[in-house]
Amino acid sequence: MSGYEVVVHNSADEVAEALAHRLIARLAELQRDFRVPQLCLTGGRIATRAYGHLAEEGAHAAVDWSRVELWWGDERFVPAGDADRNADSTLDLLRPLGFDPARVHVMPSSDAGMELDNAADAYARELGDTVFDICLLGMGPDGHVASIFPEHPSSYAEGEVIGVRSSPKPPPERISLTLPVIDRSHEVWFIVSGADKAAAAKMALLGAGPVQVPAGGVSGVDRTLWLLDREAAAQLPPDLAARPGLS
Repeated sequence: MSGYEVVVHNSADEVAEALAHRLIARLAELQRDFRVPQLCLTGGRIATRAYGHLAEEGAHAAVDWSRVELWWGDERFVPAGDADRNADSTLDLLRPLGFDPARVHVMPSSDAGMELDNAADAYARELGDTVFDICLLGMGPDGHVASIFPEHPSSYAEGEVIGVRSSPKPPPERISLTLPVIDRSHEVWFIVSGADKAAAAKMALLGAGPVQVPAGGVSGVDRTLWLLDREAAAQLPPDLAARPGLS
């Protein structure tokens, strides 16, 4: 794995704030080039905190939120409105920003009238050849990203969007982008916090393969940015990480 940047913040809250600030700045920059940014979102506690900051600060930012395209990296295959779904709670938080519903690409729910594989195929058709300007990713303590789990059939799956069964982490059925789709993103930004992620962060950043540690197989075409708190970065070599403002 090469060409990555690592920035370590003091706490998970600082990681969330930094992500919101970086997103606002980068989306505004992309729109100054008269582009409609393609943004792929992730779920998880740290991302949810960041979306809260984004909703508060983004209303006053130089970003036309109606001209931002939203996608998701994975989703739990449960009914719409279920608390396990990533998209529902995220959109509730981001509602004040006024996204255009036609530009919000939510993965199908289990009550949408499709079986798991058909739902994955439907999202793949919607995605088409879209290339994300920014793809946000969390990482599990086992090194999984989206719903691609180590030593699991999802690690070997082909195609662009897959149905995931027997997930090691509940719920058992999910829809996920595959690593090749993530890797074609212009920029991939990891957001990682907590001591339970330290071992996986070390393995991913120091060369573990995508089957053993899926996060280790991810890189953006132009940029791969890791935003970590001190606990998640605890096992990294001292010279690997920059402090905020130095990357």
